Amino acid sequence: MSPRRSGRRPGNPDTREVILAAARTTFAERGFDAASIRVIAAAAGVDPALVHHYFGTKEQLFRATIDISVDPAELLPAVLSGDRDTVGERLVRMFLTVWDSPAGAAAVALLRSAVANEWTARLLREFLVTQVLRRVLDQLAIDPAELPLRGSLVASQMIGLAMMRYVVRLEPVASAAPEALVAAVGPTVQRYLTGELADPPGGRRA
Repeated sequence: MSPRRSGRRPGNPDTREVILAAARTTFAERGFDAASIRVIAAAAGVDPALVHHYFGTKEQLFRATIDISVDPAELLPAVLSGDRDTVGERLVRMFLTVWDSPAGAAAVALLRSAVANEWTARLLREFLVTQVLRRVLDQLAIDPAELPLRGSLVASQMIGLAMMRYVVRLEPVASAAPEALVAAVGPTVQRYLTGELADPPGGRRA
């Protein structure tokens, strides 16, 4: 009988799921910025190179943990490349295009799960903040002290729209033409991004 090997887990059919489970826990506990491939690999008992082999970059691994195939880094440049005063409309249009596509089914499942599961809610929150909102707000020359408030307001509008259109299916929002929603919601998102904001209760924005 050969001696039992010790050390890191080699690649096998279960390795991918083990890595994903470790990544979900690490991203939820530490957040996207503080999580690293090395930490995730240690939690999974594998070599960091194996994580890269299965998932590529940390961003790709993060998207895999929430089953989102769309890469915001590829979509958002088109949102940000035009007139600064219509970024809100372009952001809503991109949002609806993704959610109305086949990829939207995974997004709806994620949103449903986040409502009932705190761990999924943390992952969704990290995805919105680090992969979407940060990429948008960093390009708009906004006062850093206002970033948290503006980002959370934009998220409230977008997730509220997703809940009503795809989960609750409230009419006429559920069956409205995308451009009708862009015209209705886009200006509000634009105000949250670049417009004047009243001070919140207590007089502090950040």
